[in-house]
Order: sequence, then C-alpha cells, then structure tokens
Amino acid sequence: MRVTRSVDNVQFLPFLTTDVNNLSWLSYGVLKGDGTLIVVNAVGAVLQTLYILVYLHYCPRKQTLLLQTATLLGVLLMGCGYFWLMVPDPASRLQQLGLFCSVFTISMYFSPLTDLANVIKTQSTQRLSYSLTIATLLTSASWTLYGFRLRDPYITVPNLPGIFTSVIRLWLFWKYPQEKDKHYRLLQT
Repeated sequence: MRVTRSVDNVQFLPFLTTDVNNLSWLSYGVLKGDGTLIVVNAVGAVLQTLYILVYLHYCPRKQTLLLQTATLLGVLLMGCGYFWLMVPDPASRLQQLGLFCSVFTISMYFSPLTDLANVIKTQSTQRLSYSLTIATLLTSASWTLYGFRLRDPYITVPNLPGIFTSVIRLWLFWKYPQEKDKHYRLLQT
C-alpha cells in the first residue's frame, strides 16, 4: 500500500474482523488470567489497528470503512458490556465469552471458503496467498496445541478449522500451481 499508495487489491474486512477477534480473545485472556493470551492478542490488536489506520489513510472511500469499523466496534462494546455487566458469575462469564470467541474465530476461518470455490471454478490460485496460508496453518496448529495443553476447548476447537482450511488451500496450490504473470512487473523499492 505504501509503495503503490493504493488499496486496490487489498480487502479491508478481514483485517477489521481479525482486530475484533484479537480484542475478544484479549478479554478472554484477561478474564482467565492467561498471560500468553493477553500478550499475543494485545500485540495482534495493536498491529491490526495500525494496519487499519494505514488502510484508511490510502483509501479513497473512507466513509464506508469508518461505518463498518464503527459498527463492528459497537458490537464489540455491546458484547463486552454484556459479558462484564450482565453476567455476574466469573465462571459463567468465562464460558460465555469463550463460546463467543470460538464462534467468531470459526466463522473467520470458514469465511474464505467462497474464495476456495472460485479457485476450483477458475482452476487458478492467483487470488490466494501462499505465505498467508502457511502462517494460518502454523498459527492454528500452535493455538490448537496450546489449547490441548491447557485443556481449554474454547482455544482448541476453533483453531481446528484453521488447520483444515489451510490444508485445503495447500492442496489447491499443489493442484493448481501459480503461473508467473508475464504482464506483472516487480515493484522497485
């Protein structure tokens, strides 16, 4: 974005939902008293927020994105208000927040399935990111193992779809290898 000064081929919503996901898991980590969840998700939320700010800087249609951001943050604040004010029992709060975080994470991992259908239809992996696929696989596997170690199903279960969808994407990269685009020039930095 910085080099091209454009957000043409970069989608905004995945980074906004990842930020909300990090903030939700940060709340879960605080409630559980888990330093690993707190540190990792605090760093993730800061990085995603910085990305959003850079995206907004280069985006010509800021009003729509600000509305999406405000809506999702409003939902997050209402959810936090519910969990912290309306559920007085800490054990119930932890269970309900864990369930919310799990459902949100699962929906994030399954959201690219429409892109996968398009890859199969076009027989091209041009729209998939290989490095993001590897990162998702490693991250999902790490969190799954961490959840197993803690015996916490709210951490283990939602990361299994991340492993599953990553393996599917890797299979698609194998089945439909990316061809070099002859019309594409590398950007000089």
